[in-house]
Amino acid sequence: MTTSILTRHPVSTTQFHSILGTGAAPRANSEVLTDPATGRAWGTVTWDEDTVDLAVENAVAARRAGDWASLTAMQRADVLDRIGLGIAEHVDEIAQYETLANGKPIAATRVEVAVSARWWQYGAALLRTLRDARIQMSATKDATVTHEPLGVVALVTPFNGAFSLGVWKLAPALAAGNSVIIKPPINSPASTTVLLRIARDAGIPDGVLQIVQGGTEVGQRLVEHPEVDMVSFTGSTGAARRVGAAVSGRLGHFVAEAGGKSAHVVFEDASVTDAVTAVVQGGFSATGQTCVAGSRVLVHSGIAREFTAALLERVARLRLGDPADPGTHLGPLVSGQQAERIRSLIDQAQADGAEVLAGGSAVPELPAPFDGGYWMSPTVLKVASNSVDICQTELFGPVLTLIEFDSEEEAIAIANDSDFGLAAGCWTTDMSRARRFGQRVGAGTVWLNTYRGMDWQTPFGGVKQSGIGRENGIEGLREFQQTKSIVQDFAPAADPFGLA
Repeated sequence: MTTSILTRHPVSTTQFHSILGTGAAPRANSEVLTDPATGRAWGTVTWDEDTVDLAVENAVAARRAGDWASLTAMQRADVLDRIGLGIAEHVDEIAQYETLANGKPIAATRVEVAVSARWWQYGAALLRTLRDARIQMSATKDATVTHEPLGVVALVTPFNGAFSLGVWKLAPALAAGNSVIIKPPINSPASTTVLLRIARDAGIPDGVLQIVQGGTEVGQRLVEHPEVDMVSFTGSTGAARRVGAAVSGRLGHFVAEAGGKSAHVVFEDASVTDAVTAVVQGGFSATGQTCVAGSRVLVHSGIAREFTAALLERVARLRLGDPADPGTHLGPLVSGQQAERIRSLIDQAQADGAEVLAGGSAVPELPAPFDGGYWMSPTVLKVASNSVDICQTELFGPVLTLIEFDSEEEAIAIANDSDFGLAAGCWTTDMSRARRFGQRVGAGTVWLNTYRGMDWQTPFGGVKQSGIGRENGIEGLREFQQTKSIVQDFAPAADPFGLA
């Protein structure tokens, strides 16, 4: 390992490119990789649009050869288990690359990478336990319902979790027997490269797993390719619509986890201490750059003063600084463009009447070399109405809006007043109320007296403009398979015309 003076991170390489099944990938273009904590260059990624056609050609050939899809479920399970073990051996390397790419504190990326091994273990367990279903249609006729790989699958992963969220897709896609092409975000090419190396060492055949690097042009060419049978996408709602239109237009399979603007509701009977802990964790983890960030905080007017004071005291103790320091709570935003976008939205919210209780749009001062990074203070805004833009727009930054309510009906109405429906949470000791909240709030995941509870077993995805389809759980595996019914009759052929 070598440690870059500019990044302070031990990394094995700083040059990244597409990796195909056979032969070298073309490299007509290059992009500088920037550490968001310092604003300084740390590496380079190369890419070429023609790589897409070569990767799809290899994937189609691998599918036809059947070296992966034709293995028994038990054989594929063994390979998945080896991938999980390989990840466990490279946690620090992968975590360093993720922190360099998105600025997430190293303590968080290490946990994300380490726990990702469980997705592979779970996929292996499903392969060893799931069985085809038999349906008796009559005394002489039955049907077997089986599940087969879709074929060539494209995975498009996001900057805020190229590795961890990529594993959510890749583990079930490979478990299902598909040939897979991953396109990581252009600013985060490294961790997926390590994952491919681990997968190949574990026994994934050439052509079954490939990486195409690049930006929007490469992604568009990949999702529009006529021989790509399925696309699994994580990103913004606008991009999901465009990708979905391209895939659905050729009747391909499409799964998308898109944007969110999650409501986190605190009722008057809640434990203020617990609720504040969850609101801070739910809103400021990864500097707010998560799709399930509980950015709309709804608090009952009867406890609003107590809750707000406790929240602000906690926010004031959040540590902003070097992502390589295990004691850092909040790292930088991913880019200067993103930081400026959020600052302008905060300024507009103030113009709309919002009161800044903590943070704000001013750039926080950090010592060198971090004075060139893309920093933003954790911000809390008190707003009078959920209708203002900052309550309806996904920010992807460390900003909470506080809205007071007076009744359960009002809280649920405000929570549902959004184009998004990815997640929601509430805090109450009234279990009847918690049940009603879970049933009536329009979100793919609802957390009751907890927040951000997600794992490999629990289906995850959105409603409304937050996506289509599910990841994780058995449902996540089935998204990468097509269902087939095989019907057999053991009696002589029926002759309705009496001609036999």
